[in-house]
Amino acid sequence: MTRPRFLPDNMTLLLLAVVATASMIPCTGRIAQGLDNLTVLMIGLLFFMHGAKLSRAAVIAGIGHWRLHLTVLLLTFAVFPLLGLLLKPVLLWLVTPELYAGILFLCVLPSTVQSSIAFTSVARGNVPAAICSASASNLFGIVITPLLAGAVVLAHGTTGHVPLSAILKIVYQLLLPFIAGQIVRPWIAPWIERNLGTLKWVDQGSILLVVYVAFSEAVVQGLWRQLPGVMLFSLLGISALLLGLIMLLATLASRRFGFSKEDEITVVFCGSKKSLASGVPMAKVMFAGHAIGMVLLPLMLFHQLQLMVCAVLAQRYAAREQIITPPPPL
Repeated sequence: MTRPRFLPDNMTLLLLAVVATASMIPCTGRIAQGLDNLTVLMIGLLFFMHGAKLSRAAVIAGIGHWRLHLTVLLLTFAVFPLLGLLLKPVLLWLVTPELYAGILFLCVLPSTVQSSIAFTSVARGNVPAAICSASASNLFGIVITPLLAGAVVLAHGTTGHVPLSAILKIVYQLLLPFIAGQIVRPWIAPWIERNLGTLKWVDQGSILLVVYVAFSEAVVQGLWRQLPGVMLFSLLGISALLLGLIMLLATLASRRFGFSKEDEITVVFCGSKKSLASGVPMAKVMFAGHAIGMVLLPLMLFHQLQLMVCAVLAQRYAAREQIITPPPPL
């Protein structure tokens, strides 16, 4: 049976189910503490698998197109955060300061890997460059995202600064497991390739567990009492605005720099998307003690919207007329 186009992907449905469960049956007390400790282990495992799955050969194969990769990185870590800051007067009129912190956190996250590559492939773009750009974005994001978060999220979204303890958590919960995964990749890569389907559930299970614990804490603190239903529609509108602006800027930049249509596709998909897989564990580490549920809401809405929009856009790119170069005369 063909899956209806309007139906969200399985991960989004699971996220909605987890949020609903946390809203009705939040974990508290010793159970919450035990699950919180478990999330630390699962986040470490998640980033270990990120490191183990990242092919250095694939990155090296596409690294020659440095202008394209630099464009993607600037869109991801410079232009996107600037949009969040420039729109601050309008956004704070529509949402609470806590949700605005979540929007800024969304803006400083790295790109996705799997879906960016998949959409680039469907659209007949430059897949080797997409592999390199998306992978580099995630690799640099482990360091750049916390630094940007300290500069813009906590400074403009909420009060305070990134404490040393949060930086150390980033190092030992995210960076060290990632490096360990890269080190052991030569020995476990064949096993990983054979078990990608099973490992996908490990990735998604880690994210779902972190979301459940985070939203349980937020619900206990009165999340839904503080969040009017109309604000969810405001967040959806803000997500659409940010996505539309960054895609427009990515397209204009690609054409201004004289990129081919295949390279333009790569820039649009890799430069406009934000990683739920990286964002959820990072939020858990960086916003401990804050209302993590509020911070994650904008990311979850943006995640679903970007998948829907990119799916349509990839099909439109794929339907373009393909120019076939005639063979040289004999």
